[in-house]
Amino acid sequence: MRLTGKKIMLLGGNYYQMTATKAAKELGCHVISVDYLPDNPAHKYADEYHNISTTDHEAVLRLARELRIDGIVSYASDVSAPTAAYVAERMGLPTNPYESVFKLTRKDLIRPFMEAHGFHFPRGGSFTEFDGAYAFFQTIGKPAMVKPVDASGSKGVSRISEESAFEAAFQEAKKYSRCGGIVVEEFIQREGYQIAGDGFLVDGKLVFAGLMNEHFDRLVNPLVPIGESYPSVLDDALKEKARSEIERLMKLLNMKTGALNLDFIVDQSGNVYILEIGPRNGGNLITDAIRAATGVDLAKYTILAALGEDCSDLREREARQYVSSYVIHAAQDGTFEGLEISPGLQKDVLRKDLFIKRGEHVHRFENGGFGIGAMLLRHDSVEEMLYRMDHMEEYLRVAEKQTPLTQSEKT
Repeated sequence: MRLTGKKIMLLGGNYYQMTATKAAKELGCHVISVDYLPDNPAHKYADEYHNISTTDHEAVLRLARELRIDGIVSYASDVSAPTAAYVAERMGLPTNPYESVFKLTRKDLIRPFMEAHGFHFPRGGSFTEFDGAYAFFQTIGKPAMVKPVDASGSKGVSRISEESAFEAAFQEAKKYSRCGGIVVEEFIQREGYQIAGDGFLVDGKLVFAGLMNEHFDRLVNPLVPIGESYPSVLDDALKEKARSEIERLMKLLNMKTGALNLDFIVDQSGNVYILEIGPRNGGNLITDAIRAATGVDLAKYTILAALGEDCSDLREREARQYVSSYVIHAAQDGTFEGLEISPGLQKDVLRKDLFIKRGEHVHRFENGGFGIGAMLLRHDSVEEMLYRMDHMEEYLRVAEKQTPLTQSEKT
């Protein structure tokens, strides 16, 4: 299908958002890239770039009207998803409801909605002030989770067991919340892997559910995902249970067509806890990994949906190979000196990109924003895939030289 002459506005131009930019160009669209960072890599693949914050609803709307766009997409970003829906609604372009999109990007709004409709979710509360948050923390079981209400990439997320650690966790969450809100919630012990991935709605039906195993670096930060592997090893009955709950939530929110970034766990009693559903494709090369595994290009369907094109041919497909995405990251602060990959893993690298150069500073992987590169990997079996992803330190090492403390840091 060629969409020559169609103008699509893409909000954001970082490395992970290049997938959407390239997909739109392959479809023949005129691509308009928008964000406040002119050096972002996706801009070079677009037909034009405009320096505007993707969270500025009115500025983006003015530009969209001026350029007479045919569709707008927030790819791999919760931050700009409400902007895309806002602009599309006011211009009469294809979109899901702004109110629902906004609600999905705010933990303090979606949790009460889910509670009212009988979904399983961690018991918690939303707060802007320390005293109320601390008082609530003292009433729930330990450990507990503290999170910003509106951040992604595991930024500002802490798991704490001691009361003495609460204030630091509260301030860390506040630092990453754009609205100043934080969530304190109980910790749910999951059975098996946390599940991530991308799904796609067509006319309210979850026609594609690309469920993936989510992996964490237990040696650096067990709360920040370092990659996803496909396909998920979740039991088929639990997959269907999760799919039914996700579809039920989307129906209640009147979400009709488009990509969803999925994140849920199953507890030891078989209950599905939806942790987050982002109204957009996932980052961390999730869509790219699904395409490499199945041949299904969800980025292209995202562009088609935003332009009102028919997406009814989208179907589930079995994985034709085992694929994982991996975020390259450092175990400590320091100076980047190189990347060491074992020969056994090197032969299975489908894609590898580094965001930094030798001699540049690297941060310990405290949140998703500190990734220094990304990879797609293939594997010969599901067992090999899971072992590699859970023990990547045996196959790959970021060489860094520790940075000496400055005098101010010493004191």
